[in-house]
Amino acid sequence: MKDTVIWNIQRGLALSGRDISVAEAGRTALFHRLREFFERFDFLILPVSQVAPFPLEVEWVREINGVRMETYIDWMARCYAITLTASPAISVPCGFTRDGLPVGLQIMGPYRRDFEVLQIAHAFEQATRRDTYCCPRFT
Repeated sequence: MKDTVIWNIQRGLALSGRDISVAEAGRTALFHRLREFFERFDFLILPVSQVAPFPLEVEWVREINGVRMETYIDWMARCYAITLTASPAISVPCGFTRDGLPVGLQIMGPYRRDFEVLQIAHAFEQATRRDTYCCPRFT
């Protein structure tokens, strides 16, 4: 197994019941904050990843826009934060960086509104071309 996977397993095994309880309380708070967000907005649209695809030889992203990533999972925060909410989300292709690397768009909806998220994703895919450039900040 990769060192990062072993590290992750060891971190999980070291958690106490109290650690897990605190994490679950935080996740519950996040769930309710998002519920309140969706009382005002229908969907949340955001990039799938904080960085464009990187070379296979790079084990994990160490820095994004001058911000140091402390662990190998920090660069994926946008993805796992969405997963923690229990809200439906889908990733769709939205274009390419200037170097031709694919960029995805994440569409997130309110809890248990999966079908509407799928409808929005389908509509987006039908309305867009995949050969256009996304925002240059992804390069």
